[in-house]
Amino acid sequence: MHIGFDVSQTGAGKAGCGFYAHAMVQAMLELAPQNRYSLFPSFGDFYFDALMPLRNPYSGKDVRYGPRHLSRETARGFWTSNATEKSLEYPDVVHANNFWCPVQLERSRLIYTFYDMGFAVEPGWTTDANRLGCFDGVFRSAVAADWVVAISEASRSHYCSVFPHFPQERIRVIYPCSRFADSGALGTRPKALEGVPSAGFWLNVGTIEPRKNQYRLADAYAQYLAQGGAAMPLVLAGGKGWLMDNFQTHLGDLGIGDKVVMTGYVSDDELIWLYRNCFANLYPSWFEGFGLPVLEGMQFGAATIASSSTSIPEVAGDSAILLSPEDTEGWVRAMRGLANSREHRDRLCELSKRQAAKFEWKNSAASLLQLYSDAVAAPKRREMA
Repeated sequence: MHIGFDVSQTGAGKAGCGFYAHAMVQAMLELAPQNRYSLFPSFGDFYFDALMPLRNPYSGKDVRYGPRHLSRETARGFWTSNATEKSLEYPDVVHANNFWCPVQLERSRLIYTFYDMGFAVEPGWTTDANRLGCFDGVFRSAVAADWVVAISEASRSHYCSVFPHFPQERIRVIYPCSRFADSGALGTRPKALEGVPSAGFWLNVGTIEPRKNQYRLADAYAQYLAQGGAAMPLVLAGGKGWLMDNFQTHLGDLGIGDKVVMTGYVSDDELIWLYRNCFANLYPSWFEGFGLPVLEGMQFGAATIASSSTSIPEVAGDSAILLSPEDTEGWVRAMRGLANSREHRDRLCELSKRQAAKFEWKNSAASLLQLYSDAVAAPKRREMA
């Protein structure tokens, strides 16, 4: 099989979408090296990284890179051309992973990864430019994709509700998994945490942006301290996103500016250390397609308090304390309760590791390879009309 696969977001600084594509292609190369793989360092014009594939090479017996473009304009010209499919030598499948979606493929089966539509749920969670670009790609998928890969049952349900015309039998849930292969890794302490003891801090992982709900987490943490909660710092591990220019001011107004540690973007080794050594992993996100930091924290035995919204209960199962993302008082009570019961915290740590073991990249990649085979064996969607 000739597999065309979008790796455009797998370079340095990758987030959830990039980790999904990165781990999936690695697992496929291990499971099915007999296939021919064309990896696309650029894919459309919505997301563009001029240094791909130099930042993240993949190797295999029959692995080649698709065309590399040095500007967004040349990428746009290539990927919107009617000659694109021929230039790519007609892959059996073309898998889109970065929200952008082609519409002109005549022979290749188009597979589209659908993450979530949080951008369409609440305008204040993202910028107008990002909302437009994401929705354009998702809408195109509803018109042109032959199959859709949803990363959770919650995402699948949302896609079906917005695009009821799309054949539901052609939407499959294939879960992401942790990026970390070695659950026994110890990691490296970030410099920002020097002097902070193991199990001596609350952790939140993710881009600092409205959808991740750090404003409300800060409110809960301030109330937790005001009510006499153990004086553990709150560590926010993630790069600064959009629409959060006033966040530092908010921390100061709450009187917790000196108690919140903002690490910025951390390396994988540093993230492992944070997960392994936090008192608990806090994830109050409003809306997720999956919720990778919940799973990754559980892999390293982090006790978890997380949002009960969207896909997160699928990830956490019965192994976490789940609360509404808007229930500030509930988060305060949960934090105080956990801080006052080491036995409860230790039990959550054990449950977390068992839950995380249910998610494995080889299983997900095997499911994806099966989808590819089914897609090639079936007619293109436009032929079904």
